[in-house]
Amino acid sequence: MASIKPSVPKGTRDFSPAEMAKRNFIFDTIKSVFRKYGYQQIETPSMENLSTLTGKYGDEGDKLIFKILNSGDFLSKANPAALADNDSNALTASISEKALRYDLTVPFARYVVQHQNDITFPFKRFQVQPVWRADRPQKGRYREFYQCDADVVGSDSLLNEAEFIQIYDEALSKLGLQDFTIKINNRKILSGIAQVIDKSDSIIDLTVAIDKLDKIGLDGVTAELLTKGFTEADIEQLKPVILLQGTNTEKLTSLREALATSEIGLKGCEELETVLNYINIAPLQKATLELDITLARGLNYYTGAIFEVKTNEAQMGSIGGGGRYDDLTGMFGLKNLTGAGISFGADRIYDVMEELNLFPTEAVQSTQVLICCFDKNAELYALPLLQRLRALDVKAELYPAGAKIKKQMEYANSKQIAYTILIGSEEMESGLLAFKDMNSGEQQKLNIAQITEKLQ
Repeated sequence: MASIKPSVPKGTRDFSPAEMAKRNFIFDTIKSVFRKYGYQQIETPSMENLSTLTGKYGDEGDKLIFKILNSGDFLSKANPAALADNDSNALTASISEKALRYDLTVPFARYVVQHQNDITFPFKRFQVQPVWRADRPQKGRYREFYQCDADVVGSDSLLNEAEFIQIYDEALSKLGLQDFTIKINNRKILSGIAQVIDKSDSIIDLTVAIDKLDKIGLDGVTAELLTKGFTEADIEQLKPVILLQGTNTEKLTSLREALATSEIGLKGCEELETVLNYINIAPLQKATLELDITLARGLNYYTGAIFEVKTNEAQMGSIGGGGRYDDLTGMFGLKNLTGAGISFGADRIYDVMEELNLFPTEAVQSTQVLICCFDKNAELYALPLLQRLRALDVKAELYPAGAKIKKQMEYANSKQIAYTILIGSEEMESGLLAFKDMNSGEQQKLNIAQITEKLQ
């Protein structure tokens, strides 16, 4: 058999033990905050029916769905007419009926509908699982990555939006971030802007374009809108709104003036003001909350508040986002069930924390103490001690006898093990074991009771 060079697909990665320890630190921190706010964990399959996912993310999002070929001799079952007519939709249906999930929100909506009789509403769930997107890999952008989502369905209270802001603030603060911004907007405001310039039918084109403002600039947004049927006059009306300045309160005042003739636009302003008032009553720890009218988030299912989180300490795209969706479950047959949710981009958060050196030492320390033995007799002597330490929830290892002590100590250093216990004939006779702090180099002779007390 020919030799194959080992590799992984572009946009995917292996994770070493040290990396997994850091990732689990992120996941565990975020999960602890989710649970504190009353969210319960669920999981859904990695693959969904293709029909479940398509049409939920806009045209650009649909192009990034990883489709799965039907198993077996799928081409023999393909629709001959579709092949002959080059009908892409029919051809896709013939050879692919499943896809890897694009996000966790649409599968969650499907879950709610399927399990509606077993759920108590409002239903607050969180989910930490990988998702896949057929995107072009680059720094901070992967084809396989984890999302940490929290959603609530069955409640239209704007207190949920305020709590999502608090969850972001608390979780990211616990992870060690010091300077980050939670951006907030409302899709009703964007609808109101489109209504004022008589472009309600082009709301998706408008939101997709202005959502790219920070990437392509005002000139780029203008050029894109002109190709979508917007006029120079329309864009002149848009510019003062897109380029709003001032405090959140001042921006809301300006928006109310600009949207005076739009009922839905004013409703969006009212909802935003309510959320901001909640946060004023319960101030944030570290986050800056910013009303950003250019925030659109290019997903079609958002209908109310929308969020995006960015760190100001490293060059990175958004590390979180979400919003309100009024009838996401309607497409699966369960009408008028409002929901809202947010997502943490765990992989990007990892990259930021790595760049800023924010992972605590204990997050990557897999073993607290290593017992090193000079010979087989010492190994047998050490076994009851090893069992005793583990019974006390001390993370302990016993290095098999036979290797030189130098090699055993190198092993401890490579795994960043904080302490070692050296056992030889002298230690067994006296009952006083050599206990070494690997960081300071200090070594003491202690009995087993003293060692267990120190390690606890």
